[in-house]
Amino acid sequence: MNQFEPFYIGRKNPFTRTNKSPKAGELNIVNAWGVTRSWPVGNPGPFPVHDEAHTVCRDIEHWRSDVKAPNVVFPAEQWAPFQKEWAQVDQNEYFLTAFIAPGLFEQCHYLLEMQNFLTAFYEEPEALHELIDYLKDWEMQYAEQLCTYMKPTALFHHDDWGSQLSTFIAPAMFEEFFLPAYREIYGCYKAHGVEVIVHHSDSYAATLVPDMIEMGVDIWQGVMTSNDIPALIEKYGGQITFMGGIESASVDYGGWTRERVAEVVSNACRTFGRKAYIPNTTMGGASSIFPGVYEAVSAEIDKMSAAMF
Repeated sequence: MNQFEPFYIGRKNPFTRTNKSPKAGELNIVNAWGVTRSWPVGNPGPFPVHDEAHTVCRDIEHWRSDVKAPNVVFPAEQWAPFQKEWAQVDQNEYFLTAFIAPGLFEQCHYLLEMQNFLTAFYEEPEALHELIDYLKDWEMQYAEQLCTYMKPTALFHHDDWGSQLSTFIAPAMFEEFFLPAYREIYGCYKAHGVEVIVHHSDSYAATLVPDMIEMGVDIWQGVMTSNDIPALIEKYGGQITFMGGIESASVDYGGWTRERVAEVVSNACRTFGRKAYIPNTTMGGASSIFPGVYEAVSAEIDKMSAAMF
């Protein structure tokens, strides 16, 4: 398997049509949750704007009045054009893949701002539990609609859970606040016939791998090399697959070269091997910041596959 090759990722549906997202270079675009995001040129993706004028919820005690979930229930005729698009995809070649971003952790800090969010774990845990349940219920409702009308066979779900060096919260805290909600969300997709759950977190999250397995993740995408990937494969291979190992920062930059791409891809493929590993950049999608990088990585992976298999 080469990067996102087997996944047809469908991002468009009646909800996303109402949920504005900035393109590269666009600033201060407000989405359906009221979150303002900007995508400065050269950044890998959009980020929320958190100042006094733009933060949706500045005090978690007021989340019920400040946070309003957008509508995801639309009549069948509004789903029809998107069903038509998916009907043209050869399911013998591709998984029909639903796309969700951000996930529960990121949605919390989008709404609250990161410092306020992390403080709430200690100062307002009950309110934070309530907010996470509210976001979970919305995701479950969205999942029901997607599975009813689009019938995906895979899910690609974003939620970054750490920095390059550590998780944002301790595993025990993650298990208290997020594991039950994700178990429900991913269980809902599996109950509706989704075969493969791909979770993106381009971060250190090695200590959360047992939780990923428990919540139903089949593939952890975006795995950075700060995680001990060989040790993870040895311990958990067969229960979960690791997709990544090619640091985007090491190949996706101004002045990138095909020789450098070949070197990094070769090292990743030979280091991480043939078992429970899918070579891929750590980018959260089939794209790159600088034109041509993703395609060059794919071509070098094909060369390594021919050599190693």
